[in-house]
Amino acid sequence: MAIALSERKGFNTEDFASLHPGGKLGKRLMRVENLMHTGDQVPRVDVNTPMRDVIYEISRKGLGMTCVVKEEGIIAGIITDGDLRRLLQREENILIKTAGECMNPHPRMIDRGALAVTALQIMEERKITSLPVASETGKIEGVLHLHDLWEMQMF
Repeated sequence: MAIALSERKGFNTEDFASLHPGGKLGKRLMRVENLMHTGDQVPRVDVNTPMRDVIYEISRKGLGMTCVVKEEGIIAGIITDGDLRRLLQREENILIKTAGECMNPHPRMIDRGALAVTALQIMEERKITSLPVASETGKIEGVLHLHDLWEMQMF
């Protein structure tokens, strides 16, 4: 009887998940937008930012990366802790460079409406700990960190 009533009312798995967000199904259907860092929590620098300031931003925000943005907040690339280590191994003095010269210009990004489990799959496949969250136009909206998924006990 309960199944017939739920079918008649059009009650689906997403409805169930929204009413029971702490359950297994609710966690599996959690959206990136519910977990991402936003506003001042998002590490971001301009493409012309000196690397000294880039390093400061990465350290200050504590997500192990920073988004590099161009006009109107459009993501031009990212710089991660790992990128910094690799740069230091092959370059004499990265401090004379800008973020635009050191960034990865092809970062993997995700949409705010994507499922958190999809983000987790991307992070595991790419062996990364942070994903920029961007609009269809490439404007930065937030950052999702692996620790955010751990806190939700997604796995």
